[in-house]
Amino acid sequence: MVKAPKTVTALSFDTEQALVGKECTCLVGVDEAGRGPWAGPVVAAAVVFNSTSVPTGLNDSKRLTPAKRDQLYDSILETAKVGIGIASVDEIDKLNILQATFLAMTQAVGALGVFPHTVLVDGNRCPKLPHRAIAVVGGDGKCPSIAAASIIAKVTRDRIMVELGASFPGYGWAANKGYGTREHADAIAELGITLHHRRSFAPIRAILAETGSRP
Repeated sequence: MVKAPKTVTALSFDTEQALVGKECTCLVGVDEAGRGPWAGPVVAAAVVFNSTSVPTGLNDSKRLTPAKRDQLYDSILETAKVGIGIASVDEIDKLNILQATFLAMTQAVGALGVFPHTVLVDGNRCPKLPHRAIAVVGGDGKCPSIAAASIIAKVTRDRIMVELGASFPGYGWAANKGYGTREHADAIAELGITLHHRRSFAPIRAILAETGSRP
């Protein structure tokens, strides 16, 4: 695991260069969205920029407004190679959320259609990849490529949850995106568990045990 320099206060390609070294010829940034929710898939994205054409305003997706994320999502797709990976609820329940996240990340890198020299992964652990991989704690707020991946992953997953919310009304997924809000908990108490709920997650397991339902 490599931590970006503490003196860095803004996203900079210099930060990425310092992490990967001058010999890096193809750099990929990777991040995920949706590790914590009670419902829905986990989504990962991988981004390779052409350094001569990079959108302005890149940042950790959580620090951006929905409107700004949508704007940057379109700009990133226009100026970078993007790969997306999705691990389903069934895969999350079978593998556990960490391994399902790694699966989605691996899919995202594979979907790029390029063979990177180095992959920068947000967090403190990396999936097993046939490439050099470096974990960067807080990378989505330090490295432009990871920040772009965080935006792609977040917007992609949010749109999935909006669509699921339309098919399963009452749970508020368009707003809570499957996270464990009071609204979501109240809806489960009234409407029950759906096939999109993560049965391996403790709150959902507890509800299933209390109601006597089988996972």
